[in-house]
Amino acid sequence: MENTTTTYDQIGGEATVGKLCDSFYALMESVPQFAELRAMHPQDLQGSRDKLFMFLSGWMGGPDLFVEKFGHPRLRGRHMPFAIGILERDQWVACMLLAMEEVGIDPAIRAKLLENFFNTADFMRNKEG
Repeated sequence: MENTTTTYDQIGGEATVGKLCDSFYALMESVPQFAELRAMHPQDLQGSRDKLFMFLSGWMGGPDLFVEKFGHPRLRGRHMPFAIGILERDQWVACMLLAMEEVGIDPAIRAKLLENFFNTADFMRNKEG
């Protein structure tokens, strides 16, 4: 029988994706090395957190909440208003790695997610450096 378990299911579904998003934004808010990343976000992070939760839910194979509410993610287009370079990409990926570790995502799954997160974050780059 073919294994059809999604990443969403493997990491613990809605509860874990929610904890991951909470951890990501708490780290972004509190770790000085993420200052440039934090500065790109509104003062109130709840809306950003909610959108990331909805996006990651579908991206990991769970309910496609973002698409249901906002339509196609169009990630690059939605991120164009923000100057994203290597520094911002690396801060986002480092913050997500710490969040995945904090939440306790299995190391093998974490490694694959990290690769995918890096590739996606790198695709968001729209400025030199």
